[in-house]
Amino acid sequence: MSSHDHPHQNEEDDEPAMLSADEAAEEYADIDGDAAMDSGSDGEPEDQDEIMEEIALQNDSAAHFDLHKDSIFTIAQHPLLPSITATGGSEGDDAGGIGYIFDSTPDPEDQGPVLPEGWQSAPGERKERKGLESIFTLEGHTDSINALTFTLPNGEFLLSGGLDGRLRAWGQRSKDGRKWAFVGEAQEVEEINWVAACPNPSVPNTVALGANDGSVWVYTVEKESKDAPLQIVQSYFLHTEACTAGAWSSDGKLLATVSEDGSLYVWDVFGEGAAAGLTQGEGGAYVVGLTSLDQRFAVEGGLFSVAIAPSGAFVVVGGAGGAIKVVGLPRLGSEASGSAPAGRSGAGASSKGKGGKQVGGKAAGTAASAGQAGQILADLQAQTDGIETLAFAPPPLTLLAAGSVDGSIALFDSAHRFAVRRHIKEAHEDYSVVKVEFVKNSRTGGWLLTSCGMDGVVRRWDTRGGTGMANSGFVREWKGHRGDGEGGGVLGFVQGDGSRIVTAGDDGISLVFDAPIA
Repeated sequence: MSSHDHPHQNEEDDEPAMLSADEAAEEYADIDGDAAMDSGSDGEPEDQDEIMEEIALQNDSAAHFDLHKDSIFTIAQHPLLPSITATGGSEGDDAGGIGYIFDSTPDPEDQGPVLPEGWQSAPGERKERKGLESIFTLEGHTDSINALTFTLPNGEFLLSGGLDGRLRAWGQRSKDGRKWAFVGEAQEVEEINWVAACPNPSVPNTVALGANDGSVWVYTVEKESKDAPLQIVQSYFLHTEACTAGAWSSDGKLLATVSEDGSLYVWDVFGEGAAAGLTQGEGGAYVVGLTSLDQRFAVEGGLFSVAIAPSGAFVVVGGAGGAIKVVGLPRLGSEASGSAPAGRSGAGASSKGKGGKQVGGKAAGTAASAGQAGQILADLQAQTDGIETLAFAPPPLTLLAAGSVDGSIALFDSAHRFAVRRHIKEAHEDYSVVKVEFVKNSRTGGWLLTSCGMDGVVRRWDTRGGTGMANSGFVREWKGHRGDGEGGGVLGFVQGDGSRIVTAGDDGISLVFDAPIA
């Protein structure tokens, strides 16, 4: 991703940085051993006694899971059993993909700090802590698993998507989430980039995925079908390059996807927009469609993140150079929300038209309004490199958080023309911010924001500000991954109600951090 040449300046830019270089740096301890050696004129060391320089690594975790042999690319959390966690990644070069389901609850009798094998600073003094055990192994992918999601609303199934193009389903076989079984597999693409569970209660166990060829697919898991449990609900083919991200509206009626080609489509998956005459494209596939052909929307370098406001009034996309666009959405009424959406009765049929096609008839009694659908409501530019992650605060808050490759987090207020409320320039120093997510906890009122980055650190922020270093709102950080660009970044996390954070490490370790909320 290329940096933007002319980042927008705002009054927040003058705020002091969150961390000074001294505060942010790893600690180094000089212990007998290997420091830089002075050489004589003959090239031989003048001092034959090697001075060891040892990195003092900090590990704040309460537990760890270390069965992965290579990077952990993705992590998911059961919606009803938050301790049940799934991770997916690579087995190494040409060794296929692997995933695990485990219980992230730390053992209260096994809390000694530990660094994974090979990281300990003093092997003789290392306190042993047993790693968490696997409940179930996700096998069958011939390439890395890079997308996982439990289905909604009850987590009955776990879906894994891989760089082998396979979508594999695993079914829960016990109430405590400790027994699972393989259900079925589908493959229509070469590589799967992401998988997202649909929150629409009328269509349980439904997921969407985006592929490297730009296609978008919606599947549902039919529990009663033994021959073909994974059934196609919809498929769309308007993105011309890789589909990089997707997000459902909070009611699960609309699906927004973005692509490296700079396009945004908001798909009318279940036909409610079509029933109200609000759709566009062949067969009424989408309610909003914007591409780089519209110069007002064009983002050189493509789009990489997307989020729909909890109200459903607009969608936000993030792309290269720090570009963020806000686009209005039609308002689909809820009068018909108690009945199955249009298309559900035909969920088993595929719709492989040019732009996609609804399956089934119209939804009765749907109230909808075009409103500002498709209009570019704001064009934001507070950061200087790609926007990797976007997240909305829970209502009634109106904050939008954006994490960038430049290491910063920007907070915008959607209720005040998306004014920049805070720009935490060194949120993760010079390392990419991988994920931001608000803590949805009634005790906090939704103000807390958790972030992770390629520096290997998880941090938490009070978005009201006024606390922490440099008035950034910094609350606390958790360390334990290798970080520092040495293949030890945090590639994702799950946090439930915020009291416990579980990570996916590029170093192949999943760490569990206790994160009590005062």
